[in-house]
Amino acid sequence: MKLSKSLAFLFMLLAMYWSFRSLMPQYENDIDITSSEFSTDRALIHVENLSKEPHAVGFQGHQRVRAYIISELKKLGLETSLQEGYVLGDHSTLTKATNILARIEGTTKGKALLLLSHYDSHPHSSFGASDAGSGVATILEGIRAYLEKDNVPKNDIILLITDAEELGLNGAELFVNEHPWAKDVGLVLNFEARGSGGPSYMLVETNRGNARLIDEFIKANPKFPVANSLAYSIYKMLPNDTDLTVFREDGDIEGFNFAFIDDHFDYHTALDIHDRLDKKTLAHQGSYLMPLLNHFSQADLTNLKSLNDLIYVNLPFYGLIAYPFEWIFPMLWIVSLLFVGLLIYGFRKKQLSTQGILRGTLPALIVLIINGAFGYFAWTAITWWYPGFKDMLHGFTYNGHTYIAIYTLLSCAVCFWVYHKFRKTKIQDLLVFPIFLWITICWLVGFYLEGASFFVIPVFGVLAALLVIMKQEEPNPFLLVFLSLPAIFIYAPFIKMFPVGLGLKMLMASTLFCTLLFFLTLPYVAQLKNKNRFAYLLLFLFIIFSISGHIQSGFTEDRPKPSSLMYVHDIDKDEAIWATYDHSLIEWNSQYLGRDKKIPEPNEFRTIPSKYRSNFTYVNNTQKKNIELPIIDTVTDTIIGNERVLELCFTPKRDINRLDVYTNAIQLNSAKINNLPFSSYYLEKRKRRLATHFVSDNDYTELELSFPKDSVLELTFYESSNDLLTNSLFTIPERPKNSIPMPFVLNDAILLIKTLKFE
Repeated sequence: MKLSKSLAFLFMLLAMYWSFRSLMPQYENDIDITSSEFSTDRALIHVENLSKEPHAVGFQGHQRVRAYIISELKKLGLETSLQEGYVLGDHSTLTKATNILARIEGTTKGKALLLLSHYDSHPHSSFGASDAGSGVATILEGIRAYLEKDNVPKNDIILLITDAEELGLNGAELFVNEHPWAKDVGLVLNFEARGSGGPSYMLVETNRGNARLIDEFIKANPKFPVANSLAYSIYKMLPNDTDLTVFREDGDIEGFNFAFIDDHFDYHTALDIHDRLDKKTLAHQGSYLMPLLNHFSQADLTNLKSLNDLIYVNLPFYGLIAYPFEWIFPMLWIVSLLFVGLLIYGFRKKQLSTQGILRGTLPALIVLIINGAFGYFAWTAITWWYPGFKDMLHGFTYNGHTYIAIYTLLSCAVCFWVYHKFRKTKIQDLLVFPIFLWITICWLVGFYLEGASFFVIPVFGVLAALLVIMKQEEPNPFLLVFLSLPAIFIYAPFIKMFPVGLGLKMLMASTLFCTLLFFLTLPYVAQLKNKNRFAYLLLFLFIIFSISGHIQSGFTEDRPKPSSLMYVHDIDKDEAIWATYDHSLIEWNSQYLGRDKKIPEPNEFRTIPSKYRSNFTYVNNTQKKNIELPIIDTVTDTIIGNERVLELCFTPKRDINRLDVYTNAIQLNSAKINNLPFSSYYLEKRKRRLATHFVSDNDYTELELSFPKDSVLELTFYESSNDLLTNSLFTIPERPKNSIPMPFVLNDAILLIKTLKFE
């Protein structure tokens, strides 16, 4: 029996390993694979060519990347076209976007299948290999392989490589709202990235039910589906829209997102390069595209809308399983009644007792409190010990996976140690409260987070295990491990997914999921003698991984520290400062902040807000440079009835990348920028920010504003260029190799601020 328990333990560890291993394909050199198959290596060639330099809108590399994509499409025999125009996005960002399009004619007149990705990189330092060079490369290689087979699609296949996605989804808005092909689209497959590795998650975009989309996805039968209805429920709560969101919101067009999110530390940074893209991840994108392309190029795309929703989750060996939302509460009632029935059976057979259940509740509460506290304070403790991590704004450090392992090992050690102290308590008594807790969680998500309702599936397994334990004195350990497999396969990946997707501040999710998963394996684990030995082993591994995490905590050339430096000239105050967003300065920027650096008071020095609401951490006065000031012409200033109408033209006199416009708290009756109107909804809900113009070709910006004639209008212009390190007026040395430009903030920039007042 002892040997059986040991072998069963190894079987459980193997299941844990397989819950991760089965998520994505393994990479093998396939450059010589038959030309009719998708080749990861051939796709990587595209990634390398697409990511030779930063190529945000308005940057020199932008046109080169566009030319490369057009050239590759023409090599495939496809006629390409460009769609160009100014777009004022929902987030009040103005860009001049240039979309790339091609179309493969089908044999029928039904709806078209659209393959989507974007070719611009995030300003100003990202090379865009993963985001979204990988998506463009996947489409180029996938279409090449598809055409090589001489496939004849029933549906037209539209290729759309959008522009200005990073700046506000502007290219997608331009297509959906202005291109005649948009009305032909029945389904979109969008390939995206928010990191440089890990499995690619499938996320549904629909305004109605997902039932038909999920049914068709299952029919297409991709080999490595990684998808669950919880992930999309969370995705909808976060401010992380993609181009596909525009298709859903503006065009009521259905679609699938395929996006990988691991190695988040590379996202939108100078590290988003070809060499850091995980080859297995790119292979995973290809493993989605080819079966879906084959299926949806032939399927009926006119009938994908549904009023019904499905709960879905991927499992090893089974692929994607799905069932209707209508099953949620029947399954909850069944599992609840089974639990009550087992309680009645246990009390009648004297397998359970009130005193035993109360005693069995204590270890569960203890481990929940301890592990919850460890996870809750984890990120605070990490950044206190390593303050430089505060400058990794996305909250996932280079050794982030090590921290996940550290806190997972610590949580498991606590579970084994605490339950060893209660080893004399009967297993069935130990199980009652954890099962009750899980059923409670399932009821809560059934009401408030329906997408997570598949949580109930593993509870059936632990209920069956409880019955086995009450009926058999020495149940088969392999049977008990088998009954815990649904819990392992479903929940083990979540231990890693939450902090990877949401940052290490979510380590509490890891420690709690680890604890809750431990509860579901209790039928087997509680049988183990000397659980304290496992606790000590896990504690030892915790120490080893903690030492490893500490060793990996420094910044190196492979793991460079984000840093920032800006020159800010306030024209009205006639003063200039050096400024940084860094909490921990490096020698490179500390020489400009100097000993006289100070922490600015709130609103003392103005800057442009960023995704993570970062403000200047240190500033220092400096000499003004002779930077050419913009020309701001008042074209029209007139009163019509009770309204004052003002027209301005802002013309830069130097090469700039963006112009941000703010106002005082004033009611604007209407407003236009470069003759594009702002929505009345936006004007009503906005605070001070009016618009951001991401400038191409050093273009001018025209404003037309209408406001009550008795009001006083203040307009503040923030004119910025990302040329601080190359501008001849400055002698900024090159960044050290163990540092990169800080992403998500205006950086390496010369910022001029000018305010005009109209009384």
